[in-house]
Amino acid sequence: MSVDTATVRHIARLARIAVSDAEVEALAPELNNILGWVEQLQEVDVSGVEPMTAVIPNHLRLREDQVTDGGIRDAVLANAPVAEHGFFAVPKVIE
Repeated sequence: MSVDTATVRHIARLARIAVSDAEVEALAPELNNILGWVEQLQEVDVSGVEPMTAVIPNHLRLREDQVTDGGIRDAVLANAPVAEHGFFAVPKVIE
């Protein structure tokens, strides 16, 4: 794919970036070079390569879910300005 100055102006307008005519002339070949590199990457055979998320092995440290602060509802609700039926009462925000 080739990028011309009209395409650069269109991309800049979509990105809401103000570019001058000189910048448009300089950006067109740069974008063409980037697209050339992408085309080269698409030619690489990756059929036997497993997808990876990082270059180093990361293992998640998992722990069991345990309730540690349960059973203190009344103590928590003591801090509430208004509590109703065991819950925080908040003012209505939708009319």
